[in-house]
Amino acid sequence: MAPAADRPGYWGTPTSTLDWCEENYVVSYYIAEFWNTVSNLIMILPPIYGAIQTCKDGLEVRYVWSFLGLAAVGIGSWSFHMTLQYEMQLLDELPMIYSCCVFVYCLYECFKQERAVNYLSITLLLTFSIIVSVVSFFFFNVLNLNIYIYTHTVGVYPWLRALGFTSLSIFLLGFVLWNIDNIFCDSLRTTRQQLPPVFGAVTQLHAYLMIQIKVRGQHFL
Repeated sequence: MAPAADRPGYWGTPTSTLDWCEENYVVSYYIAEFWNTVSNLIMILPPIYGAIQTCKDGLEVRYVWSFLGLAAVGIGSWSFHMTLQYEMQLLDELPMIYSCCVFVYCLYECFKQERAVNYLSITLLLTFSIIVSVVSFFFFNVLNLNIYIYTHTVGVYPWLRALGFTSLSIFLLGFVLWNIDNIFCDSLRTTRQQLPPVFGAVTQLHAYLMIQIKVRGQHFL
């Protein structure tokens, strides 16, 4: 059952398996979780600009796909939080795995001398993506892929240790805020009701997750 503070909205009853702490349809009749939705703009607009700039600079296509992967995560997350429908939830979850696979490919290819496509790596990562999409719970794999990217990077390229540590720290900070939002949801909702709407938006901790994902992704790129 939806929490008492939620309201009926344009997209109807949520069918997603997840419903976050933000009250539904409070700010807009057309957007289920307003702040969780609009926070994805930082995941959509800058990566699209980055992809366009990468094409203009004549860099390799894998960098374009990296930026587009981040944008896909933002678009999927926007769709999910706007509707809270199960189909849009999949559009949110699966691009996270796919974009991580693109990052892994870029990691292995970033110091090669020739501009060639490694079809073996692409095939293996594509196979992994398909398997994960079918049989595995998305967060576990995204977490492990992030840990793998960090440990492999600092192991092979020690001079990137500080950047890798910063990226991982940002990820863990977002993870902590996300769990605070889940565990203390009732207290956060009570606090919001006592604050003006603008200040209440500051307590939307899940929205910060989108910001840290973009910052962490930019550190990786």
